[in-house]
Amino acid sequence: MKKLTANDAETMSPDVVAENVARLKALFPELITEGKNGVAVNVDVLKGLVGDKTVTDAEEKYGLNWHGKRQARQLALTPSTGTLRPCPEESVDWEKTQNLMIEGDNLEVLKLLQKSYSGKVKLIYIDPPYNTGKDFVY
Repeated sequence: MKKLTANDAETMSPDVVAENVARLKALFPELITEGKNGVAVNVDVLKGLVGDKTVTDAEEKYGLNWHGKRQARQLALTPSTGTLRPCPEESVDWEKTQNLMIEGDNLEVLKLLQKSYSGKVKLIYIDPPYNTGKDFVY
C-alpha cells in the first residue's frame, strides 16, 4: 500500500467552488474578476446576462429552510483533506467482498467519497447521530 502524505491528490476532496468558478469562466468569461481572495464572480454581470430570470433570498419561494442553512452550505463546499484507509484485519472475507463499511464524520466521509467513488456507489446508509450532544451539519 502506498504511503500517502497530506499533499497527495488522493487525500483531497474536490474543491467544488473552484470547479464551479471554472465552469462559469468557460461559459461566461466576462463574469470573472479579481476579488480580495483571488478570482471572483461578478454577480451584477451575471444578473445582466440572465435579465429578469433571477430570484433573491428575500423573495417568497418554496424550499426547506432552517437556522444555519447558509453556514451548512459553506461547510459542505469547503474541501476536505483526509484518507479513507481499509482495515482488512477487521473485515470479513476482505478479498471477496463487494461492500465497504466506512466509519467517520458523515460530511467529511461523503466529501472524500465524492471523488474516489464517483459512479461506483449503489447505496449509502448513514446512521444518524442521535443524543450525542454535538452540533452536526448536513
